[in-house]
Amino acid sequence: MPFIAQNHFQFILEVSLILFSIIVFFINLVPTSLTVVTFISLLVSALLTISFGADLILLFLSFGHYELTHQFGPIALLAIITSLASLTVMEESGVNVKGLKNIIYALLIGVSVFGGLMHRSFLFLWIIGLFIGYFLMSKSFRQKSFLTIKRIFLFLGIGATVFAVLEILSFSLNMEVFSPMLRITRIEENSISSLKMVLDNTQLIGHNPNSTFWGSEGTGFADGYISLPMKFILLFGLSFPLFYGVLVTKKDIIDYMLPGIFGYAFDFGYIVMLGLLIFTIITIVLGLKMLVVYRTRREMNNKKYLGKEVLLIGSLTAFTAQALIGLFIFNRTINGAALVTFIFLASMVLAHTISLKRD
Repeated sequence: MPFIAQNHFQFILEVSLILFSIIVFFINLVPTSLTVVTFISLLVSALLTISFGADLILLFLSFGHYELTHQFGPIALLAIITSLASLTVMEESGVNVKGLKNIIYALLIGVSVFGGLMHRSFLFLWIIGLFIGYFLMSKSFRQKSFLTIKRIFLFLGIGATVFAVLEILSFSLNMEVFSPMLRITRIEENSISSLKMVLDNTQLIGHNPNSTFWGSEGTGFADGYISLPMKFILLFGLSFPLFYGVLVTKKDIIDYMLPGIFGYAFDFGYIVMLGLLIFTIITIVLGLKMLVVYRTRREMNNKKYLGKEVLLIGSLTAFTAQALIGLFIFNRTINGAALVTFIFLASMVLAHTISLKRD
């Protein structure tokens, strides 16, 4: 493969390798004590809470908004779960964390409200992520299982309440953007035709060129339906097909209306889709195995890896939640800028499996 990427797929692979290499060095060489990890996770949580709130205000004032939840939603989940895991470690050590707990829960509520009002896909990711995060913490710290019947119904009730509140808010403010029913209707109206187009034109490698927006000028592989952010491609002056302006609505057929597995299958072929699924499963399995390693060392009174353990709990939670939502519900959660986040989180999990020897 040439050093300079020739298409979107090669560019994604090259950025993945570079990002993974950087994070491996970061995890192994930068101090990752519990104090440092806790401070950084709290700082990131606070910054993202403020950012999500500001983005929501811009939406209300019709000044334009950036929908930051797509790319930074999983990062917020990483930061919050890491903070909660740090809290558990401190509590087990007998540290008084009442004040810190109040701060973390305030940030959790802030992200939930601001992010949930901004986009429904984030709400799915957030709720599923909290379930995964609490489950991993209960297993890692050998606590009573978080998943009780009472809590499951509580979360279902919260979800139903949020759904109703958003509908009422949409109706009272005459802002359809808040309506969950509008999103469901859009998916209902477009998903069947999109799915038919994908299934009729997807091949083992790539797709039928005539089925894309570019028509006969398309390459039949990596035509830009799955890509890194447009700014990345323009920054390096890469001559890849890009969707601009009104053409984005053509991309939305793949980008928004279908689960990610169909988007990746259409643009890159069934073989790449299968490879992505295998990669995701391997990453999750390796992350779980490393959590067992860290737990064993902690229970042997080795405190050296506490920071890495809570960071891995947060990273694995965010990666798993984003993979589930992006691959099986909303392609947009794992495409464009969100794809950079997905690569970052995968690297944050896999980096724990590699140890660099130092003299």
